[in-house]
Amino acid sequence: MSAGVLFDAPGPRTIRRHRIYTVVAGLAVLAVLAWIVGSLYDDGQFAYDKWEVFLTPKYLQVLLVDGLLNTLKMAALAILFAAVVGFALGVGKMSEHRFVRWPSWLVVEFFRAIPVLLLMVFAWYFIGINSESASFWAVVIALALYNGAVLAEVLRAGVNAVPKGQREAAYAVGLRKTQVMNIVLLPQAVKIMLPSIISQCIVALKDTALGQYVLAPGLTRVYKQIYLEFDNRIPTMIVVAGLYIAVNLLLTILATYAQKKFVGEKNPIDLTRAGNMDGGQNTGGAA
Repeated sequence: MSAGVLFDAPGPRTIRRHRIYTVVAGLAVLAVLAWIVGSLYDDGQFAYDKWEVFLTPKYLQVLLVDGLLNTLKMAALAILFAAVVGFALGVGKMSEHRFVRWPSWLVVEFFRAIPVLLLMVFAWYFIGINSESASFWAVVIALALYNGAVLAEVLRAGVNAVPKGQREAAYAVGLRKTQVMNIVLLPQAVKIMLPSIISQCIVALKDTALGQYVLAPGLTRVYKQIYLEFDNRIPTMIVVAGLYIAVNLLLTILATYAQKKFVGEKNPIDLTRAGNMDGGQNTGGAA
């Protein structure tokens, strides 16, 4: 009964049709992949000399240490600073004081509107192009400001998603506004917005690729150095993309674990059981 409450269960013909669609779509995807692989093979992209660099310990160390490690450093620092910026701006946007709320709103909208690449360029020039670590910190600052502005909106939405009764009950027992926010609203809001926070971490990690345009260290810079030296753009692109995918998959697994650990899975309502309980109560009442 509960399975057909929201929609009609598909019949045998519909199930058979959906299976045919799935098989056809799968075959189409396999055909496209086979065509891509065949084209790369005919172009000589799978030749050993183009992939040998990734089996050489020296270049492998450059790819993992100078590339992946620096990318993770920039992403981690950007996420850390973005969390601080997002919390400050999010709380500021919910302030009852206009002189706090309006500047916070202006800052959030400003940094959400500017493209991340332009933020990196501005930060790079502001720090100083000739500085050795300017490009590294330009990426961190740009990603922290942009993602901080996004997280501010996520925080505001998370707090507003908490049922109003929680706020009213907290005020009813005599808590001040700061206590209501810190003790009642924020802990529940964090659980609600946890998936969005993890998603924004993935966005920050991927956006570090834009650091190539400000000469920042990372995977994209190492990617350019390798393919210019060995003339293997496609193999290098595949390897770098694989590293990004692997790290993002780990973050996705972390998000799934955090969702189950701290938020929990919402079990569907068993309407059949609820109906039986109601029926039992009605019977008891009639008796």
